[in-house]
Amino acid sequence: MALNQLTLSLQFARFDGVAEHRAALGRSQVTRWIRHALAGDAEITVRIVDAQEGQALNREYRKKDYATNVLTFDYQQEPTVLADLVLCAPVVAREAKEQNKTLEEHYAHLLVHGTLHAQGWDHETSEQDAQEMEDYETAIMQELGFEDPYKK
Repeated sequence: MALNQLTLSLQFARFDGVAEHRAALGRSQVTRWIRHALAGDAEITVRIVDAQEGQALNREYRKKDYATNVLTFDYQQEPTVLADLVLCAPVVAREAKEQNKTLEEHYAHLLVHGTLHAQGWDHETSEQDAQEMEDYETAIMQELGFEDPYKK
């Protein structure tokens, strides 16, 4: 399977415990995870932030005053996807622990999820759209060698 071209910028804010998150997010792995979720070529910035920055961005852009796991800022879908994916390290770590997943596995899922959002997928529009997105995420994750991220 030929994968699409990806120009990736991988950024880490300064926060306590950043080394653990850097270790889980090797550049080649992040590239592989995102490329598997792309339907075309893309230029994507991935930024790993602390809870304060995550909450500020979520409050400013989504009017929700809490830190969330991933925010997708999609600027263009064609001819090349242009997007920023912002992941909040403390939220990702907490969710991984709660879901009995490795940090790497949860980051992979959230990067796939955010990449789909950058291409126009939306799970908040209808139950059918949510199920289609979940099914596609599951297929991508399994293709990458991970288990179904939604398995209860």
